[in-house]
Amino acid sequence: SLQVEAAGLRMDASRQPVTPEVLQALLALAEESGVMAYADAQRKGEHINATEDRAVLHVALRGCQMANPPWGEAVSKDVCAELDRFLDAAERIRDGRWRGATGRRITNVINIGIGGSDLGPRMAVQALDAYADQDVRVHFVSNPDAWALHGTLRWLKPEQTLFIVQSKTFTTQETMTLAASVKRWLADHGLVTPEQQAPH
Repeated sequence: SLQVEAAGLRMDASRQPVTPEVLQALLALAEESGVMAYADAQRKGEHINATEDRAVLHVALRGCQMANPPWGEAVSKDVCAELDRFLDAAERIRDGRWRGATGRRITNVINIGIGGSDLGPRMAVQALDAYADQDVRVHFVSNPDAWALHGTLRWLKPEQTLFIVQSKTFTTQETMTLAASVKRWLADHGLVTPEQQAPH
């Protein structure tokens, strides 16, 4: 059967162009290529990111309350603190307590990121759209072309706009170029100092 239930969720792939035989072949290929071994190593906090020689800690985001986490208590503590901070920020934006430099409510949030730093947040926003606050609109800019950014910013008021810069390392050239462009846009509209730009 191509229906699976786990953790209160139900997946039904029975209407997809895949048969049980194809699924078995894909599982065999995953086994042969070591996918499950890498998944197990990831869950254990091993350094599977060979280019940066570090752990891939996506699983830590979903288990910060876990007892004896394989990636260490310090990582879990940091993850829990960041999740709390993130959720508090989201609530302050939604209920209007987050204000721009001139005291006006934030009405537009723009996510700046490339690759997974764009696709992950974009997917979450689309998936949760039914629960979105209609007073706050979310936009995405991932193209470093100045016209892509201009097309998003042209209708927005800087004093009511918040930017979220998504990056794993904050060294991605495209992301940092967009972030610098955003700072110039804020400055061009009178939000010049770091103190004025900080709420945005």
